[in-house]
Amino acid sequence: MSTLDATRAELALLVLYLNKAEARDKICRAIQYGSKFVSNGEPGTAQNVDKTTSLARKVFRLFKFVNDLHGLISPPAPGTPLPLILLGKSKNALLSTFLFLDQIVWAHRTGIYKNKERAELIGRISLFCWLGSSACTSVIELAEIARINASMKKLEKELKQADKYKDEQYRSKLIKSNERLLSLVKASMDLVVAVGLLQLAPKTVTPRVTGGFGFISSLISCYQLLPAPAKAKSP
Repeated sequence: MSTLDATRAELALLVLYLNKAEARDKICRAIQYGSKFVSNGEPGTAQNVDKTTSLARKVFRLFKFVNDLHGLISPPAPGTPLPLILLGKSKNALLSTFLFLDQIVWAHRTGIYKNKERAELIGRISLFCWLGSSACTSVIELAEIARINASMKKLEKELKQADKYKDEQYRSKLIKSNERLLSLVKASMDLVVAVGLLQLAPKTVTPRVTGGFGFISSLISCYQLLPAPAKAKSP
């Protein structure tokens, strides 16, 4: 493959990535929380970027609550334990509520919805819903990692002296475990961000801490949305 062909292929992947509304939202999220980290809650250019980007992101999330509403009424994966099913449905319900209420916050900030006090209360309730959904996600990821690790240990015993890293099933489980671990890190960071936005621990979780954790969490989300590289065809 020539250099030009390789460049075209890379640009095609970039276009595919940027065409995703979710990817653009997470890029804007990284800008938003990066600005919050720089401003540390102080007035100035960085804080203006934080506020305007936050408002812009709400447009990307219009009607996004339907996604988790669909997940709420969808049947769970076969073999999933009941506690994990209940946690998953709770996460869907909380996240869907957060995204729905967030639209009212957007309507207030644009001037469509005039009741300031009620809009601020709705905004706070929505953030508590996001906090709850992040907590559910953290517990789910921990449980799933434990389940995968248990199945990996069982597979190791079956393989005995064979090289486990050459076994396709073992490698697949290892990849899933790593993906779950990354999701756990992200959900844990989002917990801290939610605490910071709600100002539940203002002395510990300052705007700079909130911005830093939010920025790293956003980068993880951007990475998770990257398209899978095309597998090379066998000659």
